[in-house]
Amino acid sequence: MARLAYVATLLMVGVAIAMLDAPDLVPPIDAQIALVTPAPTVTPAAAPSLTASAAPSPTPAPTPSGRDISGARVAIDRLGIDLPLEWGDVERDVPHEDYAGGTPERVALVFPGSALPGAGGNTYIYSHARVGMFLSLWNIRLGDIVELRWPDATLRYEVREIHPRVDPTDTSWLERAGPERLTLQTSTGPVPQDPRFIVIAAPVSS
Repeated sequence: MARLAYVATLLMVGVAIAMLDAPDLVPPIDAQIALVTPAPTVTPAAAPSLTASAAPSPTPAPTPSGRDISGARVAIDRLGIDLPLEWGDVERDVPHEDYAGGTPERVALVFPGSALPGAGGNTYIYSHARVGMFLSLWNIRLGDIVELRWPDATLRYEVREIHPRVDPTDTSWLERAGPERLTLQTSTGPVPQDPRFIVIAAPVSS
């Protein structure tokens, strides 16, 4: 368990930012975005079965109530976000001794062990804070719609919570249990110690 918490902590600090010229975006601060709903209430449970020495299964089998991410995209139309989804890889993405991490570009990654979309629980998605990726997530608003799109279906979620300055060592956001939700994460600065920017979105009732 301690090893898993260490790995999860490294992931939370490992999605680095490229501070590019984007005059309409400024680093998020607490005064800019008010949280109007409480953080999700979940009972602490065993973390996902994951170790730094064993790469996660890249394509977990779908369940009757959830969809695999194969062929899926995450989109927030108002912010111009539209990225393919892939499973994250702890060995590749997590920095460790003599390795700075290698999180891919131009994709959004689902943390291994996350719940499948539509199956209940937490689907945790992370990406670099770079132009064309999750940089514009800094401008998210309560009520914005996040979509997970497949060629044959779309799942829609509404932004309920915005947490602009999360301690990078707080791994509770990775918790899989609890109500169905998306957790979106990006960075706020160029070093691992900078806070994380986290958004929670809940399913839109059909």
